[in-house]
Amino acid sequence: MATNAQAAGGRQHRGEATGTGSGLNRVDLKGWAKTQLKADRARRTRPLPRTTPTTRASVAAHPVRTTTAATRQKALLAPADAAADATPAALVLYDTAGPYGQLGELYAMATANLAGHFGTVTAKPVQQYTAGMIDSYSTVIYIGSTYYGGATPDAVPAAFYADASASAKPVIWMGANIWNMAGAVGVAQFTQKYGWDPTTSYYEDGGSIGNVTQVTYRGQTLTRTIPAGQDGGVLRPHVLTGPGYAAVTRLAEGLDSSNGHTFGWAVRSANLTYISEIPFSYVSETDRVIAFEDLLFDALAPATAERHRAMVRLEDISPDSDPTELRAMADYLYAQNIPYGINVIPVYTDPKGTYNNGVPQTITLAQRPQVVSALKYMLARGAVLMDHGYTHQYSNVNNPYNGVTGDDFEFYRAHIDAANNVVHDGPVAEDSALWAQTRVTSALTQFALAGLPRPTLWTTPHYAGSAADYKVFGANFSARLERSLYFAGTLSGASADPNRFIGQFFPYVVKDVYGTKVLPENIGNYEPEAYNNHPARLPADLIASAKANLAVRDGVASFFYHPYYPVQPLKDTIDGIKALGYTFVSPAAL
Repeated sequence: MATNAQAAGGRQHRGEATGTGSGLNRVDLKGWAKTQLKADRARRTRPLPRTTPTTRASVAAHPVRTTTAATRQKALLAPADAAADATPAALVLYDTAGPYGQLGELYAMATANLAGHFGTVTAKPVQQYTAGMIDSYSTVIYIGSTYYGGATPDAVPAAFYADASASAKPVIWMGANIWNMAGAVGVAQFTQKYGWDPTTSYYEDGGSIGNVTQVTYRGQTLTRTIPAGQDGGVLRPHVLTGPGYAAVTRLAEGLDSSNGHTFGWAVRSANLTYISEIPFSYVSETDRVIAFEDLLFDALAPATAERHRAMVRLEDISPDSDPTELRAMADYLYAQNIPYGINVIPVYTDPKGTYNNGVPQTITLAQRPQVVSALKYMLARGAVLMDHGYTHQYSNVNNPYNGVTGDDFEFYRAHIDAANNVVHDGPVAEDSALWAQTRVTSALTQFALAGLPRPTLWTTPHYAGSAADYKVFGANFSARLERSLYFAGTLSGASADPNRFIGQFFPYVVKDVYGTKVLPENIGNYEPEAYNNHPARLPADLIASAKANLAVRDGVASFFYHPYYPVQPLKDTIDGIKALGYTFVSPAAL
């Protein structure tokens, strides 16, 4: 039987890791980086002209051009209610101009998802900002992904520069164009209020962008790994000292390993928090994005108390699983008083007989009463039942491996390229809300036929579905527990490449741009062997990721484990995470 092969070290499902190495699909980061660095060198050789300062009064006298927010955007992200002081409301502004304007919406979705942990979120192109809009929100976050200057004129309204400077509301600014704000409000006024000069701050240090490899934040050393040629640089804030300048707090320290220099990767003064890059590309489980995820608390929930929770789920359980292994896992976790999730695939299929001597095989839960008995045993000992697709594979084709349940994608097409990378090809040919609903309905029917309760949590097989699929999942389940893909066009309502997306995972519960509650999975899974250019991940790696996530003041270290592996690595991982001060909780408690 296949289960015996698994137990003996044979077939073993790959983890649910998804997205791309960069986290961005079909985006030319190399071209973007080259364009950004070229523009920054040009700015260095041609200093910003000292313009007449822009004030809120002058903006009122000369109103800027405005446009109406997209109707679909209003439905996706609820606008803030200025009267609802108890619920934080974030305004996310993003760039759409220039040859890499598509980056803005992708980054805005990632930012809006994180802000969705705290309250309501409105996201819109920065050019739609109008004077006084900041007053309706708890905080404003601007994502400078288009470098304005030269052939790309500044698309940021003068009203935003003026309001950001004049308001007491927290403003978080990531990436480019902060120097344009200084020029707009007056460099002297900016430097006196904020204590640093963006017009003399650049991406290069000593003639090159160097190699910024780590960020230290709240006592944790976070990683930063960008492939050569795809690093757009990290701005080095030129902090000023002496009488007349505000004090600048260096919230996070960047390290350039090429020269040993350190600098303020994130700085704060007055109402402005500046982050020297947009930290959503080439993200890992120990990445510098963790610093940004925590900094949002300062703006949106500053009174949050320190709390560190952990969560574990058992993955890829199907009618083909070994009930003895399931009971062993249940006994260990119950003895440790650890609640957990069980991700169950209700139908196992091997359409080409890959693991059954060439004979096609399909098994339902109802046909495996011993597996069902083991699942009920787990539910009686702290487990929460979760739905992990219908068959966790697609048709009778390699997608990308062999067509077998647990190995392949179900809602997305993929292949393995010549460099041994899993490449996302786009939604399956039949993809639609109706098709996805049919899969979900069929899965729920199989749980009922087996006498199991209806799952209320969902995890997308291999963490990949279309935007239409995600909305179906959200309509059928109270939450998703997973990493997810977020597609271009979701905020704007514009038609876009259905395979242009940003992949994201979270350190806390969020309400995402699909309108769904998403539970975190942020430290990965135990995998003793490397595959498809993913390195092995051992208990020490999971523990190190949990340690890095201690930087999030109220975060969750969430991982998964395949029950066909021995209990000992799971025990080692749980012991290590507990030793860091985490308390394990049930997925149902989040």
